[in-house]
Amino acid sequence: MKFVIVTGLSGSGKSETMRALEDMGFYCVDNLPPALITKFAELCYQPNSSIDKVALGIDIRGRKFFEALHESLNYLEKENYEYEMVYLDCNDDVLLKRYKMTRRNHPLAKDMQIPEGIKMERKIMEPLKGFSTCIIDTTNMKPKDLKEEIKKIYSSGEDNPNLTISVVSFGFKHGILADADLVFDVRFLPNPYYVEELRSKTGDDKEVRDYVMNSKISEEFYVKLLDMIHFLVPQYIEEGKQHLVIGVGCTGGRHRSVTITNLIAEDLSNKGYRVVKKHRDSMLR
Repeated sequence: MKFVIVTGLSGSGKSETMRALEDMGFYCVDNLPPALITKFAELCYQPNSSIDKVALGIDIRGRKFFEALHESLNYLEKENYEYEMVYLDCNDDVLLKRYKMTRRNHPLAKDMQIPEGIKMERKIMEPLKGFSTCIIDTTNMKPKDLKEEIKKIYSSGEDNPNLTISVVSFGFKHGILADADLVFDVRFLPNPYYVEELRSKTGDDKEVRDYVMNSKISEEFYVKLLDMIHFLVPQYIEEGKQHLVIGVGCTGGRHRSVTITNLIAEDLSNKGYRVVKKHRDSMLR
């Protein structure tokens, strides 16, 4: 039984996530009151149940809803009902733009401005991150990107069906990767930006990759980095983690971080792990 709870900030992409899961064969129930989660789980986990993949969309419309959800999650754990929780996050500015674009009001902003409603909901929802097996920051995602991310996480895998590893390059000047479990700063490596013929290229180009890795520091660092990742991944699997996000950052997110991200993704794929590779800022200037 795959029992997935989808929640997060209003406007962060819950509807798109639920549609993606429905397309993958999940039995989806949206806007289920948190107090009914336990009853629904009991029905799904009955021996004669024909449902093997369930996704519940949960909205938090106030503190009472949050308290009911907290109680339901504690009950699921007490009864050994296995579940996964996808938490969708997004920064305030982008959420505000989305609300203005759709001309909809925030569910908690009935007697206040939308920005105040967003801040209130974030404060209420923050503790849920501790229950979540997967946190997705949709700030820089379009709906199709989010749908693709969900498909990659919940598609069938042969060797390690319970873990998806996302390796993401980014540039610190464009903001840190908010949903990363591990972040590696590679700004100390040789920088192709200062080589005129390499400046317009990215770490996807062989010339840039060779330049970054053609030093003893780079070689030694990567060997030690990969050794640590190979040690950590089985520990996360043992813990039951569903989605591991590894962030690799350099200054602009075009050269060094892309190079190291490509190497990590390639090595982990060769080890048989299910890997999603993404270069967040490689096309930015």
